[in-house]
Amino acid sequence: MIRVLEQELMDDDEQVEAYAEADFEAPHNQFIQRLQVFVNKPDLNITALDLGCGPGDICRRFVETYPLSKVDAVDGSVPMIMAGKLSMPKELKPRVNFILGVLPNILLPQAKYELIFSNSLLHHLPDPQVLWQVIKQFAQPETGIIIMDLLRPDSTETAQQLVNTYAGNEPPILQQDFYNSLLAAFTLDEIKAQLKQAGLRLLVEQISDRHVFISGIMP
Repeated sequence: MIRVLEQELMDDDEQVEAYAEADFEAPHNQFIQRLQVFVNKPDLNITALDLGCGPGDICRRFVETYPLSKVDAVDGSVPMIMAGKLSMPKELKPRVNFILGVLPNILLPQAKYELIFSNSLLHHLPDPQVLWQVIKQFAQPETGIIIMDLLRPDSTETAQQLVNTYAGNEPPILQQDFYNSLLAAFTLDEIKAQLKQAGLRLLVEQISDRHVFISGIMP
């Protein structure tokens, strides 16, 4: 099945509200668990970079998991940034810096980061090299890189089955977004080719019937 592009930014208020209220407990928890295994430093004391932070659920989980760390959280959608700021618990707000910006033209407080992560951004990008080049720009030697995203299924029928299985109880607007995202996602082979083109040696793993996990250390 060929890739079908979806909109790059989620900036419709109804769409953002549905996304922010959706149940992502399982995949987001898995993301943090895998990040913990990868980093393996409970006393981690850094400022990480989150690319495509959305309404900030991964950011929240990160700073809860690593109480000494902070995160610069970037997203190109004004409603997403606003949702993140409003939903972030008061005690965590000083450690989560939401930044409005569309890749690759982003202005960040730091020139380099020791940890860069991203969840569900890659499939939104018309040109996937935008993500990989931004990572190279803000990484330094030994920077940890963690990416999780959707995988494109082999047919529209399979995509619809995944929607029915994992979003069947969600609002119709979220079901449509999920379906569009599956069609806009990349295959394992496509991602490996992207990384080769970018000159990044990262491990690419399929970790569920709909997710890919990409990880590694900047040499």
